[in-house]
Amino acid sequence: MNDSTPASYFTGMYADAPDPWRLADRWYEHRKYTLTLASLPRRRYRRAFEPGCSVGVLTRMLAGRCEEVVAADRVATAVEEAAARTADLPHVRVRRMAVPEEWPEGSFDLVVLSELLYYFDDERLDRLLANTVRSLEPGGTLVTVHWDHEVPEHRLTGSQLTPVLEARAGLVPGPGFRDPDFVLGTFTRPFADGSLPPTPAEAEGLV
Repeated sequence: MNDSTPASYFTGMYADAPDPWRLADRWYEHRKYTLTLASLPRRRYRRAFEPGCSVGVLTRMLAGRCEEVVAADRVATAVEEAAARTADLPHVRVRRMAVPEEWPEGSFDLVVLSELLYYFDDERLDRLLANTVRSLEPGGTLVTVHWDHEVPEHRLTGSQLTPVLEARAGLVPGPGFRDPDFVLGTFTRPFADGSLPPTPAEAEGLV
């Protein structure tokens, strides 16, 4: 498959079930989300962007580490579910948005691309990553997590996405985690002088 996955695929999935990937009740998903949060080098973030948020399970977990979370999905029913799940969190905003054609204003010190990038053709993937780098603040964190098995609707696996991400100008690869079923990566946008933020141990004066 060379084209982006059509929008009808996602609307069809949510038409059949409110949480078609069972993100809220699968141990696999809970473990993956816990590892995602554990990979973040900072204890707190100012402003995070999570496109492709689905029903907002990870969104709610990110809210505990962020002063503000902007979450988005292209499917209206997913947006409704995510908004309901985070309704008691005033610092979370859930919007209907189709990336990369649409993108929120402002900058972020955290961008989360979880189970998203393999749906895009080369041109749209390039635009999405360009938007990510442009909106990520110097010193900010990008975390990516992707299923590592072949799926008809996925153009790439997590392993196939890794070299694309590592070669992206404006991002410095950091620690990651390779699971038998998914690949997690962290990346940092360097400061203007090419330096990087301190590691968690450096930030607490341990080294």
